[in-house]
Amino acid sequence: MVTLKKDSEKQIGQFVAEDYRTAAVFSKYKIDFCCNGNRTINEACEKKGIDNNVLLDELHSVLNAKGEQSIDYKSWPVDLLVDYIEKKHHRYVEAKIPVLLQFLDKLCRVHGERHPELFEINKLFTASAGELAAHMKKEELILFPFVKKMVNATLNTGDIEAPHFGTVGNPIAMMMQEHDNEGERFRQIAELTDNYSPPADACNTYQVTFAMLEEFEQDLHLHIHLENNILFPKAIKLEQQFG
Repeated sequence: MVTLKKDSEKQIGQFVAEDYRTAAVFSKYKIDFCCNGNRTINEACEKKGIDNNVLLDELHSVLNAKGEQSIDYKSWPVDLLVDYIEKKHHRYVEAKIPVLLQFLDKLCRVHGERHPELFEINKLFTASAGELAAHMKKEELILFPFVKKMVNATLNTGDIEAPHFGTVGNPIAMMMQEHDNEGERFRQIAELTDNYSPPADACNTYQVTFAMLEEFEQDLHLHIHLENNILFPKAIKLEQQFG
């Protein structure tokens, strides 16, 4: 019981940072583990009307399960984490956006009359595509290079010049706000698509588009989790070493 009580006061983001397999449990109960990962189990369960003991039992079952362990991203050097996010998640977003925009436009033309919600889904995803493109560029041109500069300075026991943005916490705060915006946009898309369930009259393109949207959201959740719950705290801690 002591463990359950202690874990109920633990932040969701900590669970997922320690073992990403727990993300599936939070997703099952529609608990946001990336943008709102700073809430405790108690807070999330109270908001959702869930028995926290039931949730904790499921989390412990996942954590105690045998088999392949989740990737331990927390143990990675911060510059490796930056490269991984950019090469895996940023490139994924860049590759999938044009395809999804094309498919959504087609669905609106062919099925929009019978399914008017498609126009709102298209509008939301188009806005997300534009915002994500700008967001990733800011990370690649401003935040990530500074993080790597701090790592190099640490390895070479050198100093770094104060960045024009003051402290690393400033761009991080902006990135986290933008993460919240995209998280909210995809919550709306999930609701409009009935959690990515195509209607009975859906053609193959319809089904593929909804499956791609769901995969895109799942990738975005991991992408945001890696930044909010692992990379950003590491970057802030790293900067503190320079006084």
